[in-house]
Amino acid sequence: MSYQEKRTVVSLVSTILITVIYSLVMAQRYTATNPYSAEAFHFWGAFLLILIPVSIVARIVIYIVFSIFNTIITKEKEPAFTDERDKLIELKAARNSLYTFTAGFLLAMGSLVLDMPPNVMFILLICAGLMADVIGETSNLYFYRRGV
Repeated sequence: MSYQEKRTVVSLVSTILITVIYSLVMAQRYTATNPYSAEAFHFWGAFLLILIPVSIVARIVIYIVFSIFNTIITKEKEPAFTDERDKLIELKAARNSLYTFTAGFLLAMGSLVLDMPPNVMFILLICAGLMADVIGETSNLYFYRRGV
């Protein structure tokens, strides 16, 4: 497995774990109230605004730990450069990720049009973000395995 493939697998697993663990922790704090109340919007706004920095910090720590362990175990350092193939793979994976998030965003907005509670919209947005990351990382791995 190449360094990029290992990094992609670590990123995929960490994305899923961070989101699931954070969601489980925050689900315990959720109080069942009127879904249209200010408390519900406050909860979901805080949920999303805290998820972003928590995810960023956790990913940075995971990448550092991965880089250290990978260097110790394989004696292989992170490549110092990226070539056109790497950039093309990243662009194609980003495209797939963006399409996935756009579809999820439209689905979330559609839930409001269908008079579903706002909680459904927020849950769909979180799921769309998670699926966009998963599809992006899976595409990245696929393109590294298959070639461009």
